[in-house]
Amino acid sequence: MKFPRKYSLSEIAKLLDVSFIGPENFPITGFNEIHVVEEGDIVFVDHPKYYDKALQSKATVVLINKSVKCPVGKALLISNDPFSDFNKLSVYFNSFKNSTNSISETAIIGENTFIQPNSFIGNNVEIGDNCLIHSNVSIYDNCKIGNNVTIHSGSVLGADAFYYKKRPEGYDKLLSSGSVIIEDNVDIGALCTIDRGVTANTTIKRGTKIDNQVQIGHDTIIGENCLIAAQTGVAGCVIVEDEVILWGQVGTNSGITIGKGAVVLGQTGVTKSIVGGKTYFGTPIEESRKKLKEIAEIKQLLKKQKN
Repeated sequence: MKFPRKYSLSEIAKLLDVSFIGPENFPITGFNEIHVVEEGDIVFVDHPKYYDKALQSKATVVLINKSVKCPVGKALLISNDPFSDFNKLSVYFNSFKNSTNSISETAIIGENTFIQPNSFIGNNVEIGDNCLIHSNVSIYDNCKIGNNVTIHSGSVLGADAFYYKKRPEGYDKLLSSGSVIIEDNVDIGALCTIDRGVTANTTIKRGTKIDNQVQIGHDTIIGENCLIAAQTGVAGCVIVEDEVILWGQVGTNSGITIGKGAVVLGQTGVTKSIVGGKTYFGTPIEESRKKLKEIAEIKQLLKKQKN
C-alpha cells in the first residue's frame, strides 16, 4: 500500500513509538508484505528464520524485532512486536469507514451497469460499463470492477485475508488494507468469495470465468482467460497464469504458481508449483498420464496378489 505522501523515517518511528536505525529524513513511500514489497516500502519480520529474506528484499525499511546490521541503502525500525506495529500502519493509513447507504455516495458506477436490489457497494468502489451485479452481492470498499463484468447472487468481493498469528491468548489477526481488482469481461458465479490483499491487490484478469462457490485467497493473481469450476479453493499469494483450467473441487497450497495453459482435473490438491501446458491429477499432484498409469499398475499388482 502506498502512502498519500512521502514520510520520513523519524515520522513513521514516532507514529509507531519505536526506535530506528538510519537517517531521520530517510524517505518512505508505503508498506507491503514480503511477496509484493517494492523500493520505498516498509516490510515487517518477526522471526529469525526470515530475517535475511526481509533484509535482502526490495524493501527500503525493515520493521524488525531485533537490532541487526543494517544493509547499505536501507533503514530499520526496531519494534518489540512488528506484527502489531504493521497493523498500526493499516489502521492509520486505511482505517475502516462505515457506510450508511447500500450504494455508497463515493462509488462510481459506469454506463449501462445494473445493480439488482439488496446488493451492497462500498466506499470508493469503481464499477465499469455494461456490468450486471445480481442481488445480494457485497462489494467492499475500494474494489475496482472493469467493463462487461457479471457477478451472480451472494458473492462477496473484498473480505479480509485469512491471515493470523498464534499467540498464547489466541489468534491475532493481520489487518487487510489491500483491495480486489476485477478486469474486463470476467464472469463470477453465485456464492463466490474473493478476499482482498493484505497490502496489495487480489486480481482477476481479463476474460476469466469463475463458476459457483469458488474461494480466491488474498493477494492471488488469476491470469487472463482462465476457467475455474465450482467448489475450487485457491489459497493466498498464488499466481495462476493465463488460460489455466481448474476443474471442480481443486484445492491449492499458498504461494505457488500454476503455469500457463495447465489443466488441473477435479479434486486435485495442487501442493506445489506446476509448469504450464500439461494436464494434472491427484494428491499429491502429478501429470495425469503418469498418475493414471500408476493407479492402473497398483490395480494390476493387487489383482496378482489375490490370484
